[in-house]
Amino acid sequence: MSDIKIYILDRDQKKHSLIVPTDMNMNLMEACKSYEFPVEGICGGMAMCASCQVYVNSENLLENISEDEKAMLSEAFHIKPNSRLGCQIPITEDLDGLEFEIAPE
Repeated sequence: MSDIKIYILDRDQKKHSLIVPTDMNMNLMEACKSYEFPVEGICGGMAMCASCQVYVNSENLLENISEDEKAMLSEAFHIKPNSRLGCQIPITEDLDGLEFEIAPE
């Protein structure tokens, strides 16, 4: 089992470090929920609600965004150039050390 460490800025701008396994086929939304962050994921990770929106502090994660995700984000609130849906970011070793911020509700 390979674990990575990622950083989450909560809505109060407090930084948390999370240890997340890469071998459980999780995504960022599920990892945040497992640590009890206020990420809803109403649609169950289908990129249909934007309730798991995060801001990504890494350029490479902004390049591989699907058309479905772009469409959902275009209808969401509090969008920034670095917005992504947490449900669409798989937990892989590439995320090790990266920082994410939970978007406002």
